Amino acid sequence: MMTGIQARSLGWMAVLTMCAAVVIILGFKVHAVKSEVLLAEREILSLKRETLLLETEFETRASQRQLAAWNAVEFGYEAPRADQFLDGERQLASLGQRRGPDAPAPIMLARAETDDGSAPVEAAPMRSPVSGAKVTLASAASEKDAGQVFTEAFGDFLIEASPIRPAQAQTLSAKAVSAKGLGE
Repeated sequence: MMTGIQARSLGWMAVLTMCAAVVIILGFKVHAVKSEVLLAEREILSLKRETLLLETEFETRASQRQLAAWNAVEFGYEAPRADQFLDGERQLASLGQRRGPDAPAPIMLARAETDDGSAPVEAAPMRSPVSGAKVTLASAASEKDAGQVFTEAFGDFLIEASPIRPAQAQTLSAKAVSAKGLGE
């Protein structure tokens, strides 16, 4: 037979076991609800993106109608006709500008190093393919270093704006003289 104390402790054990089971079950329920909320939030974000896409498409189509109306009234643009298309490269090339009398021949191949590793032969100065005038390129060696230009332009400003000041050392006698001058 069981005594009263043993029965009470078994009763408390049963109550604690039931409470633990309820807490575990509630934890699983809370986790399930959190998962559903997370899925709902993801679906809301997906629907917002889709709504934004549809709104953008609607605005684009509305602006196309507006552009078509403006075109009909103000600009007068038309769709290209079949006779406006070109048959090939030769017809396209015939539309280009004529080369000047002193213009060099068009460049066909790029220049590269030879097989034995020697540098390529120096060519004539560069010329414009349209006018034939000499073209001079800016040299990187003649320009100042970007850091040097920045330092020259903003150096004094940066020194004045800096919160760090150089230390001003004074001798003990100079401090005493200045303190005496302040005290009088």
